[in-house]
Amino acid sequence: MPDVIEWATQDENDIVYRYPKNTISWGSQLVVREFQVAVFFRDGKAYDVFQAGRHTLTTQNLPLLTSILSKIAGFDRSPFTADIIFVSTKQFKGLYGASGQTTDLAPLKFYGSYWFKVSDPKIFVMEVVGGQSVFETPQVNEFLRGYMNERLISQLSKYDLVTVFSKLEEVSFKVKTAITEELARIGIQLIDLKFEGIDTTPEYRERLFWLKQTGATTTVLQMDTAKSVAESLSKSPGAALGAGMVIIPPIMQPQPTPQAQPQQQTQPATASAGTQTAPTTAIKINFCPNCGTDLRNLPTTPKFCPNCGLKLA
Repeated sequence: MPDVIEWATQDENDIVYRYPKNTISWGSQLVVREFQVAVFFRDGKAYDVFQAGRHTLTTQNLPLLTSILSKIAGFDRSPFTADIIFVSTKQFKGLYGASGQTTDLAPLKFYGSYWFKVSDPKIFVMEVVGGQSVFETPQVNEFLRGYMNERLISQLSKYDLVTVFSKLEEVSFKVKTAITEELARIGIQLIDLKFEGIDTTPEYRERLFWLKQTGATTTVLQMDTAKSVAESLSKSPGAALGAGMVIIPPIMQPQPTPQAQPQQQTQPATASAGTQTAPTTAIKINFCPNCGTDLRNLPTTPKFCPNCGLKLA
């Protein structure tokens, strides 16, 4: 009675199964069910691949393995050693989630789901199952999660924070295209990929708000610097001396318009002492002291901020 080799206990979530015996007799019956593929693996290399059906193992249908075994005298009359790896070709859902950085060194946290299937079982067994010695589904899932996280971190690090948040659909498409190529190298077809959550730290959320409002990175840097100085002064021993003082970053301070130096004039001898009037210097406010709105491109200097309504003059 020939041995029957099969994967009869496959669960809907199982990706791989290694047949427990690695001593195989010629004439054994190999049963491969629908959505399964059987791969013979020996000495770190994948050899013959069997599709769905019932197969009697002979030297004819194991040509690649036979070419190796033929170096052993009497190989066709004795059992041979090899691992039989069953691979499911169904569609599966995987999860990912990690933390990385953008081009402007902003921390980025993300997670989501992806859908995939094994498209090239031989490469998959070579690169993942045998190559990484992961012969069980939980191990494969863990490997793929790490593989996805590593490459998503690498891809997202090519974009700045504002681009990731404001053009997420475009970024997702480009990332998916790149990941598709990466997975194909290990025998996997990426069907779909979705970001279900993407975030940064509270500090960078505030920066993101200002960047989206002003579009100027230098503005945010100046505000952060002013905030740091203010916090440092508030913690210093002489902080009480400055009670009531407010440090306003340069972008929010009124900046005088350059004026020509007034000509020194000789006052009439009949003028009384102290009656001279100091020349008036026009002050133009470039940014709102309250919300930082850029006022430079307005046709006239406003009396009120058009964004927050603060009285300016």
